[in-house]
Amino acid sequence: MSIDARDHEDAEVFDESGDDADDEENKSRVARWADDWIKHPEKAYAVMLVFLGGVLLTTSLFPLYWLFNVAMAPPGQTDIPLFPTTIDLTAFVQVFQQIPFARFMFNSLFYAFTVTLFVLLVGSLAGYAFGRLEFRGKTPLLFSLLVLSFFPPATLFIPLFRAFNQQVPMLGLFTLPVELYGTPGAVVTPLSAFTMPLAIFILTTFYGQIPDGLEEAARVEGTTRIGALFRVIMPLSAPGVATAGILTFITVYTEFFFSYLMTGNSAAEWAPVVDGVLAFQTQYTVRYDLQAAASLIAIVPVAILVVVAQDKIISGLTQGALKE
Repeated sequence: MSIDARDHEDAEVFDESGDDADDEENKSRVARWADDWIKHPEKAYAVMLVFLGGVLLTTSLFPLYWLFNVAMAPPGQTDIPLFPTTIDLTAFVQVFQQIPFARFMFNSLFYAFTVTLFVLLVGSLAGYAFGRLEFRGKTPLLFSLLVLSFFPPATLFIPLFRAFNQQVPMLGLFTLPVELYGTPGAVVTPLSAFTMPLAIFILTTFYGQIPDGLEEAARVEGTTRIGALFRVIMPLSAPGVATAGILTFITVYTEFFFSYLMTGNSAAEWAPVVDGVLAFQTQYTVRYDLQAAASLIAIVPVAILVVVAQDKIISGLTQGALKE
């Protein structure tokens, strides 16, 4: 006698339509959200703002908070709590007492200011030529600048090291009169070359938007092209000049490769701020609290610059993207 399991009182009943109903419910819920966001875009913007805010907090602000947390920890403590138990700013004072950290910061600030001034001066002349003049070979030169901006800086270290240190004839034409290795010139020269293309592209876009009548009016008054550039074109292109200068300053100040390898390891040998942070790491001990405090102090100039000039950066980038 056979027993049919379907007729048994303990048999389970599988409702295959249940999963389909759940899928349909989820799809309808998503559809309702989409319809609601289309009709009320401010809700979608709020969700995007919350999401981007979470990403910003996770990737940008939390590392800074963790550096501050490590700086608050006692020396030698490896188990760092998420929230500091005490607020002790002693590490920020010891950074300047144990090493000449102020000189390390001065070296990096000197590189940033020098390169920025040089790039703005030369980049303004080049931006004026590319943006307001017509000459043969203009497009190939702009293309070569674009190629240079993507060139890996590490590939030029050995040739530059030999040229700056051993005074090898450059291109077989001339030899540098003095050895530049270990001097500010060994850092300023390559960084100026690598930050110049971006500044030229930004300034070219802005200078090309200035009406020709304004420059012609200035030249009628007896001003030369160079005078019109510095008296008319640059003041009217202030957002673009500020954007190029700020981006160049931040790039040079935070640069590691050339500033670390082209100088010595002490503050008197024009070592950058990176060497000051690494100075608290010896062969046998590592003061993580002092390194964290030094890192936070080192980013203060850049943070102040970004906060003060954020409007200039945003307006410069947005205006430069549109050709009027």
